[in-house]
Amino acid sequence: MPLRVSISGIRGVIGDGLDAVSAARWAAALGSWLPAGPVIVGRDTRPSGPMIRDAVFAALCSTGHDVWDLGVVTTPTCELEVAGSDAVGGVIVTASHNPQQWNALKFLAGTGLFLTAEQNEALQQHHTAGDGHVASDRLGQVSRRPGADDRHVAAILALPWLDRDRIAARGLHVVVDAVEGAGGAVVPALLAALQVRCTPLGCGLSGRFPHDPEPTPAHLSALCAEVERTGADFGLAVDPDVDRLALVTGDATPLSEELTLVLAMDFLLARESGPVAVNLSTTQLVEEVAGRHGTVVHRTPVGEANVVETLLQQNCVIGGEGNGGVIYPRLHAGRDALVGIAMIVQALADGERSLAELVRALPPVAMVKEKVPQDAVPTGAELAALLAGLGPGRLDERDGVKWTGDDAWVHVRPSNTEPVVRIIAEAATAEAARQLIARVRRAT
Repeated sequence: MPLRVSISGIRGVIGDGLDAVSAARWAAALGSWLPAGPVIVGRDTRPSGPMIRDAVFAALCSTGHDVWDLGVVTTPTCELEVAGSDAVGGVIVTASHNPQQWNALKFLAGTGLFLTAEQNEALQQHHTAGDGHVASDRLGQVSRRPGADDRHVAAILALPWLDRDRIAARGLHVVVDAVEGAGGAVVPALLAALQVRCTPLGCGLSGRFPHDPEPTPAHLSALCAEVERTGADFGLAVDPDVDRLALVTGDATPLSEELTLVLAMDFLLARESGPVAVNLSTTQLVEEVAGRHGTVVHRTPVGEANVVETLLQQNCVIGGEGNGGVIYPRLHAGRDALVGIAMIVQALADGERSLAELVRALPPVAMVKEKVPQDAVPTGAELAALLAGLGPGRLDERDGVKWTGDDAWVHVRPSNTEPVVRIIAEAATAEAARQLIARVRRAT
């Protein structure tokens, strides 16, 4: 399988596109592109992580950079460490929500942000050139940088809207499914600091994912069962690198990952005014919530780097992606399940309502997501014409093609992380959304 190279980094299956050699070449390209200075490296718990990490270490040292090794940490933790230090960049060894046989390199600039499209183009030029390696007297060294989890939790505890006494008084009980990923230690640590009782599930840091690690309702059956068994107030699931958050209500109902960002936005916009930024595939409930608080929504192509670029340009107070990714730039401009957890917990403590009650306050909508082979749908003008045939509506061709009607929409786009095309539809009911997708597929 070819290595996936996109704005989300480089990603592939171990032994089938991604190996120590390919990882080293890309890490060396980053090292040759970055200015002089230390580079921070972190990884999730996948069994292939140490092998890929060691290749990254060697390549960065070969291009003259000292390496600060965080060990096993979340993606947002690594972003915070880069942004808050003298590091000139970072590498996160994680394939995020992909299955266990995958791994990837996510690249950070010295700002702690993912590379922009322009920066990725420069990186690819260095990859092609294979330049930047230094003589033996200029090689970098690797050293450990402990305490990253503690610093991340401390930064969240310092947020101005967090009321730890009020949260403690609520006496919440939460089940945490960390899918044996990097969140297995830091998520329970955050909840302990908030005096929220935690029942751990998949928090052993083994890297042996007990189920598909993408935190969607279809993969949350074990979490639902544990919420029901323990009588917890709610459950939460994170992906292996903890930039996605999904929720389960106290009656053991799994929520669409789309609702995580909506609930977080509703909480924050009641406290901080300003615009928001989300990608084109995120639920239209974002506009509903933003309208309640008198603010505007900026839509971007899919990809965290795209959302962050607009979020910063437009001075947004919150943003993210409908995959469960919450971005709060006051902390750092990256998807962070930990800050999402803090927002949800504080919302429950403030309003003394259950998670299910918070959801019932939103208009009912349903989203259906499908993956099809890359050659299963047309592209470009042919795809635009196909979607225009769905009826009166607006077309957006910045990322694949999205058609938006009065009460429904459908988005067809190539994935950044898998060799598939994603078809996503939202309507008043799941059946109406499925019919939209069926119409698209019948027309191909």
